[in-house]
Amino acid sequence: MMQKELNIPIVLEAVKKAGHLFLKDYKQKAIPQTMDELVAELENIDTLCLTSLKEDLSPEFPNIPWHIGDEFDTEAQRNPAQQADYWLCDAMDGAIQYLQHIPGWTINLVLVRNGKPCFSVIFDPLSDELFWAKENEGAFMNNTPLQLSSKTDPAVMLSVFEYGHQDKSSTAFYQKIGPTITSLIRNFGIVRNYGPHGLQLAYVGAGRIDLFVQEDLDTYNWMAGILIAQEAGAAILSTDGTLWKWGSESLLVAKKETAQKFIHLNTKQS
Repeated sequence: MMQKELNIPIVLEAVKKAGHLFLKDYKQKAIPQTMDELVAELENIDTLCLTSLKEDLSPEFPNIPWHIGDEFDTEAQRNPAQQADYWLCDAMDGAIQYLQHIPGWTINLVLVRNGKPCFSVIFDPLSDELFWAKENEGAFMNNTPLQLSSKTDPAVMLSVFEYGHQDKSSTAFYQKIGPTITSLIRNFGIVRNYGPHGLQLAYVGAGRIDLFVQEDLDTYNWMAGILIAQEAGAAILSTDGTLWKWGSESLLVAKKETAQKFIHLNTKQS
């Protein structure tokens, strides 16, 4: 167990501080033009973010280890780490957007306890919006409780689809994602692909997005947003309609009735 009870304001301020470090340098560097430049900048982002977070949180929680969520490592995402408690840090969700000088990047942090998220934070510095949730205690944007969309007509719903960074050489991925995207386009009025996975899931919790769908495994990118959407009341499922669990190779997040409607339409489409 943790050495002390979670001090939520300290964690929120630490994540905001890290986000503001990046905000002051936003659009100040040249956009990477080669793979070497891109990799170097991504490593710099990881280092700067983790250094800032550790500086503020390690003294407060010295016995909680850190785990960097490498979304390129498919196998590591199938199971939680062995520690009872640990910080799972996605240094910057949407780092490509940040480096390309476009919006859609956040700082994400999750406290994992006994193999599931018990506290998570997503900070969008450009909007100064801090989404956070604590297990069984609700989800919030800054200090305002989140509320799911009340829409019932798919024609006016905003749905999003995503995909991760894993190896896509297998034809199974294309066989799964093709029909899903087709079903979304045919049945939902607005379909988008926005980029920062965690923020999109938080937006489901906030009623800004009605449905999130992804047909591959992307646990690290999902984890912070899953808890926020769940605590706001969203259903957290795999695309076959079963309850999502760590290691599931798809994700469907929406209000329960909307998720059921998608599953019915997607099954009918198949």
